[in-house]
Amino acid sequence: MQARMGNPAQVVPGAMDALLALGTSTENTGVPAVTLYLAHLRTSQINSCSVCVRVHAAELKKAGESDERIFAVSTWRERPFFNDAERAALALAEAVTRVNDRPDAVPDATWDEAARHYDEMQLGGLLLSIATVNMWNRVNLATRQVADIDWK
Repeated sequence: MQARMGNPAQVVPGAMDALLALGTSTENTGVPAVTLYLAHLRTSQINSCSVCVRVHAAELKKAGESDERIFAVSTWRERPFFNDAERAALALAEAVTRVNDRPDAVPDATWDEAARHYDEMQLGGLLLSIATVNMWNRVNLATRQVADIDWK
């Protein structure tokens, strides 16, 4: 497969810098990096973005995560490898990504469980981080970006 065009974030002046700055700001909210990577991977799996699945699995591997945990992200509810805070972040990632799957985009139970583990700044970081990955997924899918190239 060949991409339809270059990545829009690299084509539109200033876009990549803005998106990277947003990503950096979410990393500085106190949410553990591995938790963000888990949420990113789950979001990208839901959206079937092969580029981002590759990138986020590699981030987890680089952070020292086992293949077993990485492979289990898509079935996190049935697997014992995730703590309660990670489970709350994964549930939030699923709800925010699948906003049209239910009348209440993010059910109170999902929100309340996330709020039990994360303060307001951390919740804000998680939400912005998940939203940003959803944006990357959609851009990559629309332009048919190729997963087998090296992304820096």
